[in-house]
Amino acid sequence: MLHNGDKTSPGIVRSAALLSLGNVSSRVLGLVREQVISYFFGASVYVSSFRLSDRVFRLLYDLIVGGMLSGALVPVFSEYAEKDREDLWRLASALLTLIALLVAALVLSIEIAAVPLARLLAAGQTPAEQLVTARFFRLMAPALFFLSFSSVLLAILYALKRFRFAALATAVYNLGIVIGVPLLVGRFDAFSLALGVVLGGLFQLLILLPDLRDVRLRVSFYWRHPGLRHIAVLYFPVAISLLVGMAQGLFDGRLATFTGPSSLAYMANATTLVQFPLGLVAMAVSYAALPTLSRLATYPDLAAYRHTLTRVLRLVLYLSLPAAVGLFVLAEPIVKVVFEHGMFTPADTVATARALRVYAVGLTFAAVDWPLNYAYYARQNTLTPTLVGIAAVGVYLVVALSLMGPLGMIGLVWGDTAKHFSHALMMTLLTRRDVRLSLREFGDAVPRIAVAALSMGLIVWQVSDALAARLLPQGLAGEVTIVVIAAAAGAATYLGLSALLGLEEPRALLAELKRRRSTP
Repeated sequence: MLHNGDKTSPGIVRSAALLSLGNVSSRVLGLVREQVISYFFGASVYVSSFRLSDRVFRLLYDLIVGGMLSGALVPVFSEYAEKDREDLWRLASALLTLIALLVAALVLSIEIAAVPLARLLAAGQTPAEQLVTARFFRLMAPALFFLSFSSVLLAILYALKRFRFAALATAVYNLGIVIGVPLLVGRFDAFSLALGVVLGGLFQLLILLPDLRDVRLRVSFYWRHPGLRHIAVLYFPVAISLLVGMAQGLFDGRLATFTGPSSLAYMANATTLVQFPLGLVAMAVSYAALPTLSRLATYPDLAAYRHTLTRVLRLVLYLSLPAAVGLFVLAEPIVKVVFEHGMFTPADTVATARALRVYAVGLTFAAVDWPLNYAYYARQNTLTPTLVGIAAVGVYLVVALSLMGPLGMIGLVWGDTAKHFSHALMMTLLTRRDVRLSLREFGDAVPRIAVAALSMGLIVWQVSDALAARLLPQGLAGEVTIVVIAAAAGAATYLGLSALLGLEEPRALLAELKRRRSTP
């Protein structure tokens, strides 16, 4: 019997492929962004102040609208897009007006309270360093306007299944620092980073406009629209989860200031490298699957829903596990290639690589967690992921506080990895119970994927070790060669073993690649 999921899966693969291409651009520019930061400023206390400020604003953005995107906006907007486009425009207009007023009040509050906020969140810094952090707060605050508006527009485009410019949104955001810092550093020094963030937010908003030509938005104070109440009901549990996550993120940053002046910079650099495969795989596949899962859950067609979710989980696992193994094995040469330029020293490389290896352990759990969360959002159930998220933060606190003393910064990183593991485990068990998801098809693939990925890791380690010991000179060229040759050998090993073990994911990806090449 042919499930509807078989019909929808190619559409998900195509949408995921488009979003993945955008994510490739985004992650490449993200790495360039980090290289620009490390080249001009190394891992100095200015960078740590910028990282803390950036973390605060990302958390605020998530709380205002970013966390609403997948949990409430896309499912609700998708429903209105199917039924009444005019009503969708009315709903989006009312929401944008409301968000504009909320963000204006928040930005004003930050401008006024920047110094006490810096003293609270950067308690481990000296008073002079806290003033630097406060200035970053003030300069970066306007970016919240652009990022918040962009998220609502992105939700509209996802609901309409228009991924062309949406896929590029994050990429152009990274251009803000890539372009802004070299142009502005002579006049504003490290504070050019903050201005680059504002510029990137503007770029992100502007890139979405071409796909919104037929979308009629206007100022609207019709806040009694039933869609707003629906969004609020769905978002309330997400907001609770985000508040808990925000407390954890800010607490994590505060603890990091006690483990060394450069700890936040090291952790942020390692996180950037882990976010590359997460964005390329988990985020792209999950966003592409969300409208389809929402439609199947609405009809409802639970058989097709379960089948589609299983295929999505397998695809994410198949692509994320070798990425995690590769990052773990090649941690130090990758950090050298990406960051060790200008003011970034070999000692900074060693510290960043230590953090990267621990983050890589949690990468696959974090990746699988994305579609599991989105599967609940598609059924308009945001409470379950919220409760799981709160429990996972509790796991983080126990592990981080227990290991911070003996391990310093690395103890905090292990806390983050433990959080991802516990969250993914709980979500898997709950999904199996709530939608009667059969893990047989998924579970049968896990040992084969694990064997292929671990074998790949062994080959990558042997090749990189041999090249480093006997064949290559020291320096950037040697490190690039090590990474490229070892990664190529690993990819060939993984694909070959995938074919021998009968995994279907390579065939699906190859079929999509052929289809895209043959499409005019």
